[in-house]
Amino acid sequence: MSTLPNGVRYIPDYLDRARQETLVEAIRAIVAEAPLFVPVMPGTGKPMSVRMTNCGPLGWVTDKERGYRYQPIHPVTGKPWPAIPADLLQLWTDIAGYEKPPEACLVNFYADDARMGLHQDKDEKDLGAPVLSISLGNTCLFRVGGNNRSDRTLSFKLSSGDIVVLGGEGRLCFHGVDRIYPATSTLLKNGGRINLTLRRVT
Repeated sequence: MSTLPNGVRYIPDYLDRARQETLVEAIRAIVAEAPLFVPVMPGTGKPMSVRMTNCGPLGWVTDKERGYRYQPIHPVTGKPWPAIPADLLQLWTDIAGYEKPPEACLVNFYADDARMGLHQDKDEKDLGAPVLSISLGNTCLFRVGGNNRSDRTLSFKLSSGDIVVLGGEGRLCFHGVDRIYPATSTLLKNGGRINLTLRRVT
């Protein structure tokens, strides 16, 4: 494990191939119940390049009219989100170091041409809890900075099975995904990358 300058923890190769495959199967079951949808930016309505869904009591969504928020139902199906799989809850227990369980797991699917601009995870009421991020599938170039958008950033590659924890002074750091490297993993049959983000909300 390495700790980056602003307190962000990077844990490479934490999940072996078998655990990665187990998580992918769990995510497939979640997507079957709560299909991936294309989120759009508040105000402009511009679609993001990722597709997403959630599991847990709450799910993170965004739309043109109401913006970024958490809600208990899928914005398309109107049904409650599926439960967070036990394997993910165990990862939170083992790594997060926080006494309360996560309430949301955001599932982002990146096609090979997708990316995510620099942003903060700040829609949660409980900012004392860390954010735990799990990478599955193709390698990405991850960029992280400080608590101001203008702060200096550094970039490093995240491979399948890697984990990043945003906590402490790094909880509100700006971060993003600059690119996906195609054909760097055989985990997902059709390529791409899945990012799972466990969060405590209330």
